[in-house]
Amino acid sequence: MASDIEIARKAAKQPIQSIGARLGIPDSELLPFGHDKAKVSASFIESIADRPDGNLVLVTAINPTPAGEGKTTTTVGLGDGLNRIGKNAAICIREASLGPCFGMKGGAAGGGYAQVVPMEEMNLHFTGDFHAITSSHNLLAAMVDNHVYWGNEQGIDTRRVAWRRVMDMNDRALREIACSLGGVANGFPREAGFDITVASEVMAILCLAKDLDDLQRRLGDIIVAYRRDRTPVYCRDVKADGAMTVLLQQAMQPNLVQTLENNPAFVHGGPFANIAHGCNSVIATKTALKLADFVVTEAGFGADLGAEKFLNIKCRKAGLSPKAVVIVATVRALKMNGGVGKDALGSENVEAVKQGCANLGRHIENLKKFGVPAVVAVNHFVSDTDAEIQAVVGYAQSRGSEAILCRHWALGSEGTEDLARKVVEIVESGKANYAPLYPDEMGLFEKIESIAKEIYRANEVVADKRIRDQLAQWERAGYGSLPVCMAKTQYSFSADPDLRGAPEGHAVPIREVRLSAGAGFVVAICGAIMTMPGLPRKPAAESICLNDLGQIEGLF
Repeated sequence: MASDIEIARKAAKQPIQSIGARLGIPDSELLPFGHDKAKVSASFIESIADRPDGNLVLVTAINPTPAGEGKTTTTVGLGDGLNRIGKNAAICIREASLGPCFGMKGGAAGGGYAQVVPMEEMNLHFTGDFHAITSSHNLLAAMVDNHVYWGNEQGIDTRRVAWRRVMDMNDRALREIACSLGGVANGFPREAGFDITVASEVMAILCLAKDLDDLQRRLGDIIVAYRRDRTPVYCRDVKADGAMTVLLQQAMQPNLVQTLENNPAFVHGGPFANIAHGCNSVIATKTALKLADFVVTEAGFGADLGAEKFLNIKCRKAGLSPKAVVIVATVRALKMNGGVGKDALGSENVEAVKQGCANLGRHIENLKKFGVPAVVAVNHFVSDTDAEIQAVVGYAQSRGSEAILCRHWALGSEGTEDLARKVVEIVESGKANYAPLYPDEMGLFEKIESIAKEIYRANEVVADKRIRDQLAQWERAGYGSLPVCMAKTQYSFSADPDLRGAPEGHAVPIREVRLSAGAGFVVAICGAIMTMPGLPRKPAAESICLNDLGQIEGLF
């Protein structure tokens, strides 16, 4: 079988204006980037605001393993499958970060015959949104240091500058740095550091803002530093919010592309799910809901991270109400959760599948707490045996769900017809009754405890007095109603990435809390999670190059 990039290279793409026309978007309301991608204008989005919404379907997954799950591939396959059975459907996914593309995760455009194209451009610079976010973020950092240099009218305590810099690359050497060295002309030396762009509060703000006015208001609300009396200094205090909005004006417009089967796909925004809220932009999702009867979106990593944040943060803040959830699992990943090593995944092991299903069952149970019915998509691999597949099907039934075998990687939409029909059945049954896990008025530490105990099945949250006092101080300052965004390893329900399956009774250690006042949530950093990843021993970048025809090789 051809590789993902070879399949994408042979795609029979339609002009992006044709894709827009399927959704009723006039050519004049598209800002083309070449022939196969475009941004949808703000004026058109405003003009359709009063239309009724379509049905929102979330695709999530079990905890990720090196064996692979295929959440984006399933999102694309389901969108194509819904169109195949006669529904007007669109998909909404995130943009790819260069960090994992050149690191170890690979791209974010799906795979096999369930891909979004242009695959190479999506996984690299695309329409420049991440560069705009990086530039906007770092403009604010520069203006904070410049404000201090030219007299510090706001009385910023240089020991308490909270605004780090960002870049869209994995670079562990920049996690902690000293800046402004070299003499008085370079400012006041201090400790600082870099995060990856997808962890930036600017990224979160762009993905949660409803329009440009809301974007600038949220940017202005960013806390950049504190004075000696511990009062906050905001972005608007250093007069950066206007220029930042200008840099982000075009980036705020959703990107329209297409699947291999020429179905519409909105690809916009890209916060990580382990260190941010892990969902595509609200503006893209809401635009798609006005234009399609079914909108399939995904949330990053496993349901304990991406789905939890989608349901507790994005849906709460944007007024969204999902009608169904698809949990993606593979036999291979379930075997790994059952204790099988990666080198033995090709051999049948029904007992390991049954053991690993505990992880799947935990996610099924958790999603019921949000009032949204779930179905399991078994993403097929050629090494799967009938007995292993039946073990998953039987387990899902025992947990009040249904598992459906999907072959979209090899067959495209033909391989997801059964899943598409089941999703339509769930949506039309009207069983969904979405509600977030905790109320706005619950205390911040209690919200952290609620997620740790209800979703992770921990028996306690470990946080020292400094962290508890900080949360209490933010509550007194008026931020107590905000949701919490848990920054935790994606590989486990616990804070230990090596603890697979469905652990319970563990402790969740909170190392640090950060207030994202502009985005509108409090980040709780658990265990050893990093907001600036490092490259692996053998980064994917070593294999990425141009071939003799000038084509990109090595992306996956």
